[in-house]
Amino acid sequence: MTTAPLIELSGISKSYGPIQALKTIDFSARPGSVHAILGENGAGKSTLMKLLSGAIQPTTGEIRLEGRPIRFSGTRQASAAGIVCMFQELSLLPTLSVGDNITLARPQTRFGFMVAKAYDEARAALDLIGAESISLDTPVEELSLADRQRVEIAKALYQKPRLLILDEATSALGASAVEKVFTVIRKLRDEGCCILFISHRFHEVEALADTISVFRAGQHVRTFPAGTIDNQSIVSLMIGETMDRLFPPPRSAVPANVAPLLSIKDLSFAGELFDVGFTVRAGEIYGLGGLEGQGQQRVLEAIFGTLSGVSGSIELSGKAYERRSPHRSKSPEIGIALVPEDRKTEGMIQPLSISDNMRLAGIGLHADSEALDARCLALLERLELTYGQLRDPVMSLSGGNQQKVLLAKWLALGPRCLLLLDPTRGIDVKTKAQIYRLLTDLAAQGIAIVMQSTDYEELVHLCDRVAVFYRGRIARELSGDTLTPENLISAAMGLSTATSAPETMQ
Repeated sequence: MTTAPLIELSGISKSYGPIQALKTIDFSARPGSVHAILGENGAGKSTLMKLLSGAIQPTTGEIRLEGRPIRFSGTRQASAAGIVCMFQELSLLPTLSVGDNITLARPQTRFGFMVAKAYDEARAALDLIGAESISLDTPVEELSLADRQRVEIAKALYQKPRLLILDEATSALGASAVEKVFTVIRKLRDEGCCILFISHRFHEVEALADTISVFRAGQHVRTFPAGTIDNQSIVSLMIGETMDRLFPPPRSAVPANVAPLLSIKDLSFAGELFDVGFTVRAGEIYGLGGLEGQGQQRVLEAIFGTLSGVSGSIELSGKAYERRSPHRSKSPEIGIALVPEDRKTEGMIQPLSISDNMRLAGIGLHADSEALDARCLALLERLELTYGQLRDPVMSLSGGNQQKVLLAKWLALGPRCLLLLDPTRGIDVKTKAQIYRLLTDLAAQGIAIVMQSTDYEELVHLCDRVAVFYRGRIARELSGDTLTPENLISAAMGLSTATSAPETMQ
């Protein structure tokens, strides 16, 4: 006997003036299932989620919950009906505590005060996803991006959803944390919850989804059982054309006798890094992997100069780089650029225009602003930025297009060493492919690239060598035939029997 749909959309369209974000959508999802929603940025996925969560209203069409027509006036009304959405761009209030952020989603009060039971349930939601170390009293602004994402997930679980919508819910998490979240999702599914799961990571969809729906250009293209169509065919449905390879062809190895452009030795920091050392030649893409919070992000921050109290040595082309600071790092004489992981809060000023955001990296360098603009625009044209006008606020762009602006503004400075923190987090497959091609071209031009990523496939297919971090140290450096997802995961979990040190070059 087929289970009746929990949620149904019939003839749903959504227009913003002349722009049609959704075009006559028919879609349904059933209780007790994980239903993946796939598509490029701009395919209509986020608009669909906002409609279901009550954040916006459809222009035409009908939404039914258990067969009954519904029209929510806001997210609170949708939440009260059991529809809870976790959007990719986090919604937490930074100055409030973790506990207050979670409980405000479903207030439980007596005489105007939040009851203790509410905080007990908030604590239980955090513990359920393996976030025992996060205190309810900690202000959200003091948390890392990964911990903020955990709090956002806990906030969604606290609301006891019947329909849970997860938009890139694991994009900032490492493999261990992701698996804990997946365990909870499977438990909710088995209890009858319907989960709509948006992810650009195919291995997550393969591990979790029962059903897959593909959207493209505001239209529902196809729905099918998971496992019945191969990934290459799914990509073709998403982009409307064949994409033979997501990753560029393998590159020739940089000769071992080439002198390193970047040398790190005995780098240590405040109980988070211990005697870290590696070298990167010009033209190499060097990866930093491992579970979230093992120190790999701190390494890039130390190189760029955003950390104080770092010991050890950093050399550029054989010369010591001391008195490090972000302003000095991005200067022409040093030539280091750092692309942060959180484009929303660290990489952009959202209300400013696209053109103003393009110029942020060059502030204080006394550079030729017209030349910087020209280089940035050339890069954005190469990356096929989709936008209205340059004076539009950068917040009007999709996540993938914002990432293009973020990359272009730093690359316009002409760095010789590019540092990347999770550069494709939460962006669509076509944009990923564009960024991958750009990075391999930059490496071919002699730029040394150091890239931290939570995506193991990305590290395996894009990097020449990968240092896997475990408890603040490099557990193993992988390259060639040893650079496999299995070896990455084993080393990241401290299970690797081989503890080969990073390659030392004279």
